[in-house]
Amino acid sequence: MTVRLEESWKTHLHEEFEKPYWEKLTAFVKEEYAAGPVFPQGKNIFRAFDLTPFDEVKVVILGQDPYHTPGAAMGFCFSVPEGNRPQPSLQNIFKEIESDLGTPRTRTDLSDWAEQGVFLLNAVLTVRAGEAGSHAKKGWEFFTDSAITHLSNERENLVFILWGAYAISKKAFIDSGKHCVITSPHPSPFSAHKGFFGSKPFSKANAYLISKGKTPIDWA
Repeated sequence: MTVRLEESWKTHLHEEFEKPYWEKLTAFVKEEYAAGPVFPQGKNIFRAFDLTPFDEVKVVILGQDPYHTPGAAMGFCFSVPEGNRPQPSLQNIFKEIESDLGTPRTRTDLSDWAEQGVFLLNAVLTVRAGEAGSHAKKGWEFFTDSAITHLSNERENLVFILWGAYAISKKAFIDSGKHCVITSPHPSPFSAHKGFFGSKPFSKANAYLISKGKTPIDWA
């Protein structure tokens, strides 16, 4: 696996490439891409890092693993290429944006968020076609947990938006004394009605950013 990691991230995460898990992970990912369809495209594995350099991160939204259906995964969480039907979780995110901010969003490609400083990180960066979670516990989590830890330790006044039990478990790597942590149930249809709807994460994130003298995110 060729690592084309954006330079600012490479500065902070270079030690990961020397750890034993990385060699095993690289071999596994190469074998998987050679054996059959894996998402996202190889060139997009680190796209979340490429679009949002370390020093430009304002908000972190954490997903679990990429969409496992053809044409959906883009290299950052929840986003779907324009022209594709939004996945159910993204549809619910859009409903909450309109409810929270009073402004609808229809663009399924979330790269505009990434370019504004929203780090759209999946905990696992690859997935076998049609098999959700198929690349979990292969080493990716060590890498992405390290990214979260570096952000928590070396940046200040970030917003971490954690949806669902899995994302909320990552609070263990975040210093809530120096960052804003917003949690709720996941936006999936199975849990959105249990507290995601009405949680107002987008206005809360912007209020915090403004309170710290930062430019808010244009979510819509």
